[in-house]
Amino acid sequence: MSDPRAGMPTSSERMTVEQLAERVGMTVRTIRFYAGRGLIPPPVREGRNGFYGPDHLARLELVRELQAHGFTLSAIEGYLERLPATASPADVALQRTMLAPWLSDLPETVARDVLEIRAGRSLSDDDVELLVALRVVEPTPDEDVFRVSPAHLSVGVAMIDLGLPLDAAVEAERLFESHARAIARELTDIFRQKVLPHYRASGESAEAITAMVERFKPLTVQALVTAYESAVNETKRETVRRRT
Repeated sequence: MSDPRAGMPTSSERMTVEQLAERVGMTVRTIRFYAGRGLIPPPVREGRNGFYGPDHLARLELVRELQAHGFTLSAIEGYLERLPATASPADVALQRTMLAPWLSDLPETVARDVLEIRAGRSLSDDDVELLVALRVVEPTPDEDVFRVSPAHLSVGVAMIDLGLPLDAAVEAERLFESHARAIARELTDIFRQKVLPHYRASGESAEAITAMVERFKPLTVQALVTAYESAVNETKRETVRRRT
């Protein structure tokens, strides 16, 4: 954990615990609990008053991101312990950027009637089953209530309009899932072992690297789409060659 004196907030940056709680969207009690567990440094003391700054804010935002990914408190503690003691607020923000979901629209929980409004059409039970098989929507414990990613719903509806058989949808989803996981793991390794060290060796600031990571996300997705299109075209050519 970093030395709180090293990252002493300026007068314009310093916050009371109440102001910090409002900025990060947590209760004062939760912040004090996290401070007691060592997830953030203690406040900087000036007399009887304690003040917080950008370092505390950045670490709490990282804690919130880790919680959103389902990390337990002990796992979050372990993650933060591995951060360099000299990590600046910008360095911590970079960690949060790398963890942030890639979806432009986070999943929402909606009732079936709202799902149909979003889909622009009525949905039969078979239609819903297909959307679930494609993992466009996810059932919840409540009947006719679903988790849905708005950005993916139009793709699912287009699949319904194609009359895609359910068994084909299940098999296609299995292929997408298995290959996507493998690609994600390998690309993550490349990024951590080669791309990120290159950025850091170039002397770029943590803020500039964070901006580069954000640009890297859509470029990676587009590269995957381009590679898939090329692979499909090559597969077609191979099929034609085999038939001639």
